Amino acid sequence: MGSKVGKTNPNLVGLIQHLKDASRLNGAPVWRDIALRLEGPMRNWAEVNVGKLNRYASENETVIVPGKLLGAGEIAKKLTVAAYRSSGQAKEKIEKAGGKSITIEELVKMNPKGSKVRIMG
Repeated sequence: MGSKVGKTNPNLVGLIQHLKDASRLNGAPVWRDIALRLEGPMRNWAEVNVGKLNRYASENETVIVPGKLLGAGEIAKKLTVAAYRSSGQAKEKIEKAGGKSITIEELVKMNPKGSKVRIMG
């Protein structure tokens, strides 16, 4: 039987720990949920296209993607999107529509309580 190996990317390990700490300090279960999703295998991570954001998110909403944000599709809504990874094309499209593409750490700083954040993926 193989041994269980944890995450080896120090940036990812630090982010997961930061999210768990933020959840505990601020009483925000959304950060713990994101941390647990990122702790899982990468093959189970969300891969969300901007077209899906356009379809399911509301105008001026904050969306978090616990995985990768991809650039397929079109977006016409002004959103704030935080993702672990984003393609350059996805960032371009979001900013062109008047939104912001930020990191998960920046979102935790902006909204420590995690209120009014939609998890996509």
